[in-house]
Amino acid sequence: MVYDLIIIGGGPAGIAAAVYAARKKLKTAIVADMLGGQSLVSASVENWIGTPKISGFDLAESFKAHLKAQDGLDIKEGEKVKEIEALESGFRVMTEKGSNYETRAVLLATGSARRHLNVPGERELEGRGVAYCSICDAPLFKDKDVAVVGGGNSGLEAVVDLLPYARHTTLIHSRGALKGDPQTQEHALADKGKVSVVLNAETLAILGDQWVTGIRYREKSSGAEKELSVQGVFVEIGLDPNSALVKDLVDVNERGEVVVDPRTQATSRPGIWAAGDVTDGKYRQNNISAGDAVKAVLNIYDRWKAR
Repeated sequence: MVYDLIIIGGGPAGIAAAVYAARKKLKTAIVADMLGGQSLVSASVENWIGTPKISGFDLAESFKAHLKAQDGLDIKEGEKVKEIEALESGFRVMTEKGSNYETRAVLLATGSARRHLNVPGERELEGRGVAYCSICDAPLFKDKDVAVVGGGNSGLEAVVDLLPYARHTTLIHSRGALKGDPQTQEHALADKGKVSVVLNAETLAILGDQWVTGIRYREKSSGAEKELSVQGVFVEIGLDPNSALVKDLVDVNERGEVVVDPRTQATSRPGIWAAGDVTDGKYRQNNISAGDAVKAVLNIYDRWKAR
């Protein structure tokens, strides 16, 4: 069997694409190692439109229920794609389990991987005070002391997102000067009573048992180790797009993000579209990823209908 479309990825972009593709009666398969996306680790998601508050687990379950309600959609959960091969009339998608699927079109919705500090306590306390999305999770830290690790724009923007909520935010950066643009720095650091900056500091560990209670860092200038009492740590040291599958098939930018036409989500190679965090889009949000995917499927359908 040859599919009209294979969607690779099980986060908001992949789910939205699959639902729309099924409703458009495209012969579609969604192939994903896991359904749910990065929100699975969130204790509470409060910016998914139409749902004031939902846990990451429950959001993933609602994604699955929406998928399974569609007729004619093949769901290949638990399969990780290892290679995409270009054919004369489409593509062959190969998984690590040895499955091969042929398709006329591919939609890449593989998202991105947040860079981790790789220090003790980070993985253990993820979702229990360790967070990676300030827009998503800042309201959860109302009247709490928080640390943000990272000195680029993402770190500074996290400070800005936390200003209306956190009691105090400490920005910890490994270099001697912040990297973010001057305007963002000015905005983030304007309220000296609510924001402190620690420069030339190497993060050593995130402390806590059931929840974050502190962060330990080393001053590079003196070698002294210090502990800061906080109830939350935002890790904002960047993202790496999961684009290895297509890096030899489509154009990517210097950061490895798939370059797309923002009107259609089409890539440089006919037959391949991309949506969500794997692309060179400016913003990284669940709702935006879903919108990108819907846009891509509608364009795929228009191309399919015009054949």
